[in-house]
Parts: sequence; C-alpha cells; structure tokens
Amino acid sequence: QSKYNFEHSNVEMLFRHFNEYESEAKRLMDAGLVLPGFEMVMKCSHSFNLLDARGAISVTERAAYIGRVRALSRQVAQAYYDSREALGFPMAKRLEKSV
Repeated sequence: QSKYNFEHSNVEMLFRHFNEYESEAKRLMDAGLVLPGFEMVMKCSHSFNLLDARGAISVTERAAYIGRVRALSRQVAQAYYDSREALGFPMAKRLEKSV
C-alpha cells in the first residue's frame, strides 16, 4: 500500500477525485444529507493526504487545500449540530437521566 501511495498513485485522478468529493459534499449538505456529506468530506481529506504523500501539492498550495478541507469539515459539523439541535439533543437527555 505504501509503495502505491508514494510512487504509483495516479496524481491526475487524485486531483479529480478531490474536486469531485468536495463538490459532492457541498451538494449533499445543501440537500440536508449530513452523514453522506460527512463521508464525502472524509474521502476528500483522504485524497488530499494521498496527494500530499506523493508530493504533488506545493507548500503554498498545501495551505489552500487544507483550508478547503477545513471549511468542508466545519460546514458538516455545523450541519450535524443543527440537525441534533432541531431534535432537542435526544442523546443528551438520555444521559442526563442516567446520571
């Protein structure tokens, strides 16, 4: 696996996947599909890590890519929080009763 990650992974495909996963994460979150959006954020992050392992992203580009993943992560975390808040945080209520 390491040999693939560092030497043989298809850089063009990984850049394409990163962009596709980013777009899909945004689309899913806009549709209110938080957990599938989260899965796309994880795939986006993994694509970034593979690109970084290959040395395909320059130092200046690296900060921008990290910012893009961070923005997606923040968006999905906020959407998840909002969805749980709308339900009245049911798990928190269950914990309060058991304490």
